Amino acid sequence: MAVNPNPRVEAEYISLREAAHIYGVSVDTLRRRISEGVLPAVKSGYKLIRVRIADLDRVFRPMPTVDPNEFRYHW
Repeated sequence: MAVNPNPRVEAEYISLREAAHIYGVSVDTLRRRISEGVLPAVKSGYKLIRVRIADLDRVFRPMPTVDPNEFRYHW
């Protein structure tokens, strides 16, 4: 069995500061989403709060866009 010499290791959990930087929101916004129950999080210790990347992707879904030419009136 061959082992991949360069496995891509991604952190499953990231800090609120890292998540806020990646998604362009404030840490307070993430804290609000956690307190509303929209964003699951884990707490370890007094201040250590982590969120899963998969949960962030679910909460911050991209909005569907529409072709601007679709709404032009054809008189």
